[in-house]
Amino acid sequence: MSSAEEASASMEAGKARYQWNREHYSPFRRRSDIWRFVLTFMAELWWDAKKWSYPGGYSEEKRRKRRQKQAVWVRENILELGPTFIKVGQLFSTRGDLFPVEYVAELTKLQDRVPAFSFDRVKEIIETDSGKPLTELFASFDPTPLAAASLGQVHRAQLHNGEDVVVKVQRPGLKQLFTIDLDILRRITQYFQNHPRWGRGRDWLGIYEECCRILWEETDYLLEGQNADTFRRHFRDFDWVRVPKVYWRYTSPRVLTLEYVPGIKISHYEALEAAGLDRKRLARQGAEAYLEQLLNNGFFHADPHPGNIAVAPDGAMIFYDFGMMGRITANVRSGLMETLFGIAEKNGDRVINSLINLGALQPTGDMGPVRRSVQYMLDNFMDKPFEDQSVSAISDDLYEIAYDQPFRFPATFTFVMRAFSTLEGVGKGLDPDFSFMEVAQPFAMDLMTNSSNNGNSILDELGRQAAQVSSTALGLPRRIEDTIEKLDRGDIRVRVRSTESDRILRRLGMVQMLTNHSILLVGFLVCGTILVVNSEMTLAILAAIAAGAMAIVLVRLMRQINRYDRLP
Repeated sequence: MSSAEEASASMEAGKARYQWNREHYSPFRRRSDIWRFVLTFMAELWWDAKKWSYPGGYSEEKRRKRRQKQAVWVRENILELGPTFIKVGQLFSTRGDLFPVEYVAELTKLQDRVPAFSFDRVKEIIETDSGKPLTELFASFDPTPLAAASLGQVHRAQLHNGEDVVVKVQRPGLKQLFTIDLDILRRITQYFQNHPRWGRGRDWLGIYEECCRILWEETDYLLEGQNADTFRRHFRDFDWVRVPKVYWRYTSPRVLTLEYVPGIKISHYEALEAAGLDRKRLARQGAEAYLEQLLNNGFFHADPHPGNIAVAPDGAMIFYDFGMMGRITANVRSGLMETLFGIAEKNGDRVINSLINLGALQPTGDMGPVRRSVQYMLDNFMDKPFEDQSVSAISDDLYEIAYDQPFRFPATFTFVMRAFSTLEGVGKGLDPDFSFMEVAQPFAMDLMTNSSNNGNSILDELGRQAAQVSSTALGLPRRIEDTIEKLDRGDIRVRVRSTESDRILRRLGMVQMLTNHSILLVGFLVCGTILVVNSEMTLAILAAIAAGAMAIVLVRLMRQINRYDRLP
């Protein structure tokens, strides 16, 4: 957390910017603001897809630079639109399978430090929810917040028994704003789902439902308190992990009171060194704590950014903010075992099938290109030793494979990958030689060797493969017969693609466009001539401009046709 002075200065600077920072919201105004942003963004996407819109000719580098500018514009507008869109943007920053890398990189920069709301409203919310005066609940209460975010703000206070606490109070009117915004977003999602281009192969409605569930869970401070208690219970035997306890007597759906556990932010490296703390050990402990959550507890912190992790003076890791948590299903160990065996034997089909069974991939179309991409990655990028692999590089490869493909990753998987990448970045900041995969190796080996009760996982695997081979062999005649029947019925289509035919068809299309534009050019010239004869000079100039534009398009089309003619 930043100091109160820094937070106050930041809030004052942002007051003029965040126009949504009020308790009452106009549905008409919100609808107008949101649709203006969406329609402008759609127009930008349309313009970006037109190669003739690039001055001096199209190139991938020009498109990348244009996308970078668009991504900055998107981030700035999301900040203007307020809490709902800030949170949605933060969720989308994990979705490299849905959005270009330029957008994902900008969305990761979203910070929800926003203007604070007044102490009078803080006092009113606490007293309304508890039914008691503030002075009866707390011996002292600092009116200046320690920090303010899009969903709420945190104040320091002291109980009458002398214990120091922090009180997290929800932003006034937040649920009303969510209700209005999510209803508008549902209509936008339906439009994108039905769009012939942007909706193809995408389950936008499913993504919308995931976002709604996560957002509404974050507004329930009772649920966050339960998450904190569960997380604290899981680490009760770890003296190097500290979790603030919840004071349920002072907690309600809009107010969460926690133990005050100060610490040094884990990314303040100089302060850690000044306190005499071992940065190498902290880097390793951070990774071990997360692997313990993921593989042993099945309940993990889904947003472990540096602001949510601190270090106590004795070196213990302190975790904050339990509004966004993830859960792993009971069959994840066997699923991860299957994935590890698939990677070890470089079997792309097995890796894909195991990820589908885990729910890490949800196919909605032809998986052939995906399988080939995964196999290529296994053959070319998995030659390094396990401990030398980079989580960020692997996740980038996965997202590159997934982007613009007909399947999506569920929220849990993307949360895990983002957490791994974040912790790897924090670890390398603490220790340049840190390797997340090196820390994970003992956990992976334990997962592989203890996957069965009797410890004969390798023998079980050999038996499973033998059974699979025999089953496949016995079923092969029937599969051949089924394939022939499908061919007879026309259920299987064979597509043959000829490069030469494709080139000729594209050339014919260009010639047709050339003819159409030539007709338009002649039409504008004739109209301009008639208008000049009739002394309509203004309209004649407009016709001449239109004719000039058609002439430019004609020249570009003729150049493209010439290039096709020169191809071997």
